[in-house]
Amino acid sequence: MPELPDIVVYLEALEKRVLGDALDRVRISSPSVLRTYQPPYTALEGKPVVGLRRIGKRIVFEFPDELFLVIHLMVAGRLQWKPPRSAVPKKVGLAGFEFESGTVILTEQGTKKRAGIWVLEGESALAGENRGGVEPLLVDLEEFSKTLTDENRTLKRALTDPRIFSGIGNSFSDEILWAARLSPVARTRQLEADEVERLHRATIDQLEHWTQLLRRQVGDNWPTKVTAFRPEMAVHGKYGQPCPRCGSPVQRIVYADNETNYCPTCQTGGKVLADRSLSRLLGEDWPRTLEELEELRKR
Repeated sequence: MPELPDIVVYLEALEKRVLGDALDRVRISSPSVLRTYQPPYTALEGKPVVGLRRIGKRIVFEFPDELFLVIHLMVAGRLQWKPPRSAVPKKVGLAGFEFESGTVILTEQGTKKRAGIWVLEGESALAGENRGGVEPLLVDLEEFSKTLTDENRTLKRALTDPRIFSGIGNSFSDEILWAARLSPVARTRQLEADEVERLHRATIDQLEHWTQLLRRQVGDNWPTKVTAFRPEMAVHGKYGQPCPRCGSPVQRIVYADNETNYCPTCQTGGKVLADRSLSRLLGEDWPRTLEELEELRKR
């Protein structure tokens, strides 16, 4: 799922191309992508884009008369920039937004169509799309600590909950926790003050680092390689590969469609965290340390 750095780079690419230009036509290829019906999407046609902003992981186009177009890419949604009046792809295309200079096309790979489009009127309606999480790059240590500890959650859940922090998802939460040298299953209310401070600093450093890196990679072009798995990442998507800091093999916890990646040496004191499905299968034979894990693999 595109997260804060990805959305920022998308917004910057859109600003260069459509800010101030009129949206000539909206084409909806998959009716299920449209989540609102009043006002109709045709109400946007002929109106200029007067602003662009981010709400969590949502991209917001602002139009006159407090009309807003909101796009949530979810897991597999992506935006493409094509020449004017380009066709919306039949299999993966969901919608097209035509401008004089080009066409923004919303696509989504896979069979699970989760991406959505909302057309809203008024700031109060737009505020309803805000899940309430604080902006992680804008809060100081005191507010960060208060937000983090309001509920006693695991760090992984806390960082990725949009009601707590805005714009952080599965991939960058792994990188933040690795940078902070903290376990993904540590409880928020059990952290020491210095650990909270490390997490706050790591959150800012990682989000700023990745935004700058993606910005440099894209340059003046359109962001076409929006992915949760990047070769420069330390642990996310690097299961079995050496930790770039200590060399220990990166481990993972698999759950539903997601996985958490971490370095046991750097983050969990050498302990291998229980994978829900495998630990249930192995029971008491589940390895507790890297050494026990290696012995199990040799059998």
